[in-house]
Amino acid sequence: MNGLNTILILVGLFLIGGVISFVKQGMPKGLIVLVSIAAGMCLVAGVLRLDFWN
Repeated sequence: MNGLNTILILVGLFLIGGVISFVKQGMPKGLIVLVSIAAGMCLVAGVLRLDFWN
């Protein structure tokens, strides 16, 4: 696995943890949606860049 792939996947997982925390704290829905989109983009980019997909 490439270093960038690892970083993207880890950042995506970190952001998912942030989304769960934001939901528990009752943060604004707009912020939750924005962080969810960012987490999804990081995870998808990390998975798509894996060596076995190329």
